[in-house]
Amino acid sequence: MEKILNEGSPKTPTIKVNGESGVIEISGRSNPENSSELYQPIMSWLEDYVANPAPKTTLNINLEHFNTSSSKCILDILKRCKRLDEGEKEFFVNWYYEDDDDEMLETAEIYEGMTGLKFEKIPIPE
Repeated sequence: MEKILNEGSPKTPTIKVNGESGVIEISGRSNPENSSELYQPIMSWLEDYVANPAPKTTLNINLEHFNTSSSKCILDILKRCKRLDEGEKEFFVNWYYEDDDDEMLETAEIYEGMTGLKFEKIPIPE
């Protein structure tokens, strides 16, 4: 399965996807001009991956900030990952947030409710 590595910038997150290890990572800031274009490769990759996933898949989300259009894309990623959670394989979501960022913690809780996925919410000390 193909790997994806997009190095981040001040406006875009680092995205690392590895089908062999089953690790998907999105980290940094996500304020791109075109979120759909940025996240399309991972969406396409997930369509193939859910048909034949690794025994264990972990989605690590460690974003310090994201805009509204990125929020929709992240929710779409989580919805696609829901199929991994319903299968026989293991699926985990690790949501990292700065320990004083109540808004990012609340966002994780909202996404949990919307997707039915269980998140491990991990505070990062300042």
